[in-house]
Amino acid sequence: MSSAFQLLNPSVQFFNSAIESYTGTLRSRWALIRFRQLLQLNLKPNALTFSLLIKAYASNRRPSASASVNAKAELNQAQAHLVKSGLDHFVYLSTALLDLYMKVGCDSCARRVFEYMPERDVVSWNALICGYSRKGMDFEALKLFIRMLGEGFSPRATTLVSLVPSCGHRDLVFQGRCIHSLGMKSGLDLDCHVRNALMSMYAKCGELDCTESLFDAMVDRSVVSWNTMISAYGQNGFFIDAMCVFKEMVEKRQEVNSVSLVSLLSAHADPESTHCYAIKTGLVSDDCVVTSLLCAYTKHDDLGYAESLYESLIQKNLVSLTALLSSYAEKGNIKGMMKCFFKIQHLDVKLDAVALVSILHGLTHFSAHISIGLAFHCYAFKTGLCIHSLIANGLISMYFKYNNIEAASLLFSEMQEKPLTSWNSVISGCVQSGTASKAIELFGEMRLSGHKPDAITIASLLCACSQLGYLQLGEKVHNYVLRNHLELEDFVETALIDLYTKCGRIELAERIFKSIKEPCLASWNSIISGYSLCGLERKSLKYYSEMRGRGLMPDKITFLGVLAACTHGGLVNEGRKYFDVMTKDLALRPTLQHHAFMVALLGRAGLFEETLLFVKNMEVEPDSAVWGALLSACCIHGEVQLGECLAKKLWFLDKQNGGFYVLMSNLYASEGRWDDVARVRGMMKDMGRDGCYGASVTEITSMEEKNRTLCFDDPHVNA
Repeated sequence: MSSAFQLLNPSVQFFNSAIESYTGTLRSRWALIRFRQLLQLNLKPNALTFSLLIKAYASNRRPSASASVNAKAELNQAQAHLVKSGLDHFVYLSTALLDLYMKVGCDSCARRVFEYMPERDVVSWNALICGYSRKGMDFEALKLFIRMLGEGFSPRATTLVSLVPSCGHRDLVFQGRCIHSLGMKSGLDLDCHVRNALMSMYAKCGELDCTESLFDAMVDRSVVSWNTMISAYGQNGFFIDAMCVFKEMVEKRQEVNSVSLVSLLSAHADPESTHCYAIKTGLVSDDCVVTSLLCAYTKHDDLGYAESLYESLIQKNLVSLTALLSSYAEKGNIKGMMKCFFKIQHLDVKLDAVALVSILHGLTHFSAHISIGLAFHCYAFKTGLCIHSLIANGLISMYFKYNNIEAASLLFSEMQEKPLTSWNSVISGCVQSGTASKAIELFGEMRLSGHKPDAITIASLLCACSQLGYLQLGEKVHNYVLRNHLELEDFVETALIDLYTKCGRIELAERIFKSIKEPCLASWNSIISGYSLCGLERKSLKYYSEMRGRGLMPDKITFLGVLAACTHGGLVNEGRKYFDVMTKDLALRPTLQHHAFMVALLGRAGLFEETLLFVKNMEVEPDSAVWGALLSACCIHGEVQLGECLAKKLWFLDKQNGGFYVLMSNLYASEGRWDDVARVRGMMKDMGRDGCYGASVTEITSMEEKNRTLCFDDPHVNA
């Protein structure tokens, strides 16, 4: 401390003024320095000193500072002096301190302050309940509220406003209703803030009827009430209703703020119209509105507007850049994605978990970018982001996409804490990489670790059973879903349909499909392909027509099932018609699989001139599947000369494939050319190929062993 400062002979009042001057600034740590200077001068701080010190420290809005380890140590020092001075008996000081502890993430310290308070008031209870609610510690908040009532404290409106958000989950809606009932009994539900909190809670629980009832009963609706109603409709997928509420809000000349537009954009409002309204009302200068507009434009694939909006931002932020980066990543635009990454680096801001996951998902689209993926793995390790399960899951998925099963498995095994999402990532990755047996083993390990499967786990397990042809095991999984009353998501129902069709139980697949009230496109695709696979081509086409009659637009996968049905049934005219619908009416670009089905359809019908013309007019280069389909047709019709030409093409394309050797051998045999048969067989032997092996799958595992593997019937696991 300088001698000049000592000559001033400052008093406690002087230091109080100095500490107060740092409130609301980024120099809040100087308040602590002034406090230490006060102690060095042997001055005794008073209650006002501690009050101003806590207020100044709490006003620092920089998360990096407040979340640091130093913050906790500094607060511990302040608390020690508070206790030493005997001023901790002031309820308002201890309450302010515990509130600050919660804000910097030290919930255990906050709880300790709370428990050691000689006296508490409602504000003290509110501070801790609010802190738990903000941190997502919902059960702790509810338990504390029950204890508060048990100790004879009557809740205030602020208590309910702090507590109600903790019940914003479907599994806590009952507790939310109980709090609502308590509010009605005490008259607290008449408070506008309480009603807004209840509306938001019911909306998050999917109870829109309750949200609407509360909104309609409100006499004086604030802008928060209108915004909550718009968000409620948006969150539950009622986008048109959200627009109608906003329109009514404008017509009633209710104030529209930045939150209104952000809520509207989250309800899938047209970004251009909202942008125009923001310019008209002057809200376009708000960074939150600009960031939301930017995100909306990226979702509509309008990157030009999005980039212009980013450049117009006064203060560039990580959220807006992450939105741009994610959009580039989804489209596989590695150049644009890396450009955004370098911009983040120039902002001197560290990449967060959300942005890095977007990059990792973008890299999985292209196996050629594995080196960039490895570089970002190193970046995550260097910055400490690897400890986040979100990043670990992204890396696991990336390595599975690159078919590096060993690296993905190693990452998973090294995770200290394995949440359900991580188990889902590795199980799903094993299924996608063709190691379905490993996926089933991992599921058993997951159950032993105490995790209960969710819809994603069930869907992955059903896909594994489908790959392996494990019908009984699939039925066991289906029974588990029914027995535990798990909600059947669209993708779970689709996985069940796929399982039963591939295992030949088309009647069960049909029963599941008919039980779905509004089947999604994936479910339609699954049943159409299923009927085709089981040789029921007429039913397959019937379901396609029914799907179109319901107004659903088919995609490329739909037409794979339809063309497969036409090929299996020899329906040439129908096949031509559906291919034209796909390419001309719907402007869908056919893949090589679509072309292969058409070649097989026309070739098997003996229409070789039309088939060759079709191949000639293909926009993409034919692959071995297309030429193989034509060679197979040559075998059926004994077209040896054409078959020999095709065999030469196939030899250059994929000479390791033993399938076309077998086809040529069969073609020569059908014409009695046994010398050529021997020559082809010799070539096949020289290449180390013995033809294409067929395989039949028989389930020999007992149900007891399956139960033991999956732990479905273990009372300790299911407890």
